[in-house]
Amino acid sequence: MITMFEVGDYVVFMLDGARGTVVEITLDGLCHIAWEDRFVSWEREELLQKM
Repeated sequence: MITMFEVGDYVVFMLDGARGTVVEITLDGLCHIAWEDRFVSWEREELLQKM
């Protein structure tokens, strides 16, 4: 799978507008995100948009 994002990209979670930084990307399209509120999570690429 070809990813749209790279480590270090700033992204917005399209469901609630939260902003964060891509920390890691898996081959199956999951992005590990460090959010501005210091929470981290794994999100699908479809739910993220580059800032």
